[in-house]
Amino acid sequence: MNDQLIMENYLLVLKSNVEVFVHGTLESSNKKVKDILKHGLDETLKHQENTYNKMTEYGWYQINNVKPSEIEKVLNKVNKKDS
Repeated sequence: MNDQLIMENYLLVLKSNVEVFVHGTLESSNKKVKDILKHGLDETLKHQENTYNKMTEYGWYQINNVKPSEIEKVLNKVNKKDS
């Protein structure tokens, strides 16, 4: 297992953890529990951002910018289905 694969897997784990913390924070009726979950969410988001930044720095996380014309095509398609 190489470093890139380890970081990809770590990023996936962090994304899953964010979902758990978000749902827990939203559903918690206890202020203390909600605060703890929100703190966990904040910390996990920091780790996610750091991991993402490091992966982009190494070229392991590629971002392809979408042309505005492509976005417009999709929006037009969606709007036609809604009509």
